[in-house]
Amino acid sequence: RDLTDISLLKSFVHLRYVDLSDNKLQDLSALSSLTELLWLKVDGNLLTSACMQEMSYLQVISFDRNHIKDMEGITHPRLASLSLKENKIQTVLGLSQDQLFSLQILELRGNKLKSTAGFSLPKLKKLYLAQNNICSLEGLEGFEQLETLHLRDNKLKTLDGFSRRMRCLQYLNLRSNEISSFQEVEKLQVLPMLQALVLMDNPCTDEPNYRLEVLVLLPHLQRLDKELVEEEEQAEAIEIHQTRQEEKEKVRTTWCREEEG
Repeated sequence: RDLTDISLLKSFVHLRYVDLSDNKLQDLSALSSLTELLWLKVDGNLLTSACMQEMSYLQVISFDRNHIKDMEGITHPRLASLSLKENKIQTVLGLSQDQLFSLQILELRGNKLKSTAGFSLPKLKKLYLAQNNICSLEGLEGFEQLETLHLRDNKLKTLDGFSRRMRCLQYLNLRSNEISSFQEVEKLQVLPMLQALVLMDNPCTDEPNYRLEVLVLLPHLQRLDKELVEEEEQAEAIEIHQTRQEEKEKVRTTWCREEEG
């Protein structure tokens, strides 16, 4: 409705659900009177900041398609889901577990992030970072409860940064990055619960026997590139994995004997 002024809402103090999408709002200060607000959607406005007065009961916010550049001033203690798709965010510094200790879902697709540094959200379960400019993975060791990580359409060449402390991660999407070797894929062995991996549209997928080679490195995968892992190929991968381990052990034993001799 091309709204630019929502001051009238100040008198509706018992509102719980508010959708102000696709207007021309630049200021949300009028919402501070809505102390019982649970759900807020302000997509497609002219906001340059997500900063709002702390709201005790607010659980879901969507700021998609605005002009927000940072994540300062988001301090709602019960916030469980936060979406900031298609903004201009370059860093997540400013997010803190001390302020957002209930946050479980964070959506940051289509921004301008270059790194994952700055996250401090140990209860986060789903993180969506597709369509950014991410070229390095940093600070991931704090994601001990993360189950889903979406990194499609970024600029990752290496997979350094994953941690054994990410023991709940089950789904990882790395489609359309710049992963060129299986040595990088091997680094995902630190993820004990990884079940689904998407590597489509990376250079490594052009390598001979790509699918089998990935399963040799990650034999516990149940799904690779949207396709279920068949029992036969999993069995073949495990057999190859065991054979290669035995060969490595033989080489190690031979080297040790030569050193002793």
